[in-house]
Amino acid sequence: MNIDSSLWAYFINAGIVVKLVLLLLVGASIASWTYILQRALYIKEMRQSTQQFEHTFWSGGDLSEMYANSQRQKSAVQGMEAIFMAGFKEFLRLHKQVCVTAEEMMESAKRAMKVAQMREQDKLEMQLPLLATVGSTSPYIGLFGTVWGIMLSFRALAHAQQATITMVAPGIAEALVATAMGLFAAIPAVIAYNRCATEIGRLLNRFDAFQEEFANILFRQAQQKIGQAEMAR
Repeated sequence: MNIDSSLWAYFINAGIVVKLVLLLLVGASIASWTYILQRALYIKEMRQSTQQFEHTFWSGGDLSEMYANSQRQKSAVQGMEAIFMAGFKEFLRLHKQVCVTAEEMMESAKRAMKVAQMREQDKLEMQLPLLATVGSTSPYIGLFGTVWGIMLSFRALAHAQQATITMVAPGIAEALVATAMGLFAAIPAVIAYNRCATEIGRLLNRFDAFQEEFANILFRQAQQKIGQAEMAR
């Protein structure tokens, strides 16, 4: 309780500029923590759905049945499953056409999967620049509040007949709270940004690997289809 009362006293006794700096840093900290928790839950959900889809995909089931099951889902598909649906939908569209080579089918499906992955990447990286901004600017904002508070303390000291450390110590202490608050907002944001970037990078690598493997599967199916058509002639 003493610590809370002391911090509150620092805020109350601070100048208007320092107060605005502290309020800005508190808002930035709240926003970053909200995003940190939201991103942590979303990335965890994306990782679990990716693992579940990979297990289903590599279990050897029929791709058409898997595609139909994904379409029947009430909730929107995401992650690797969304990439699969985009690629297989394009493959089925071209599969029904005549005079389409296997290479054309594969390239068209890969483009569709690439677009789907870009959408999923946008979802994963949504508001990620916010953490980078908070982490990079909060220390400087806090430092600005500290410099401003110390400047006012020394300015008041210039008008005193007898200068003592006790006259400027409270003002300097109040100003240093701004620096501490800047670090309090910046450190979690930087750690969370690096963590999120690492997890997103791993997911994107898995998406890239899946695209290549799935494209090879579609290429073999396209060659089979073309071979059967030629034999039918």
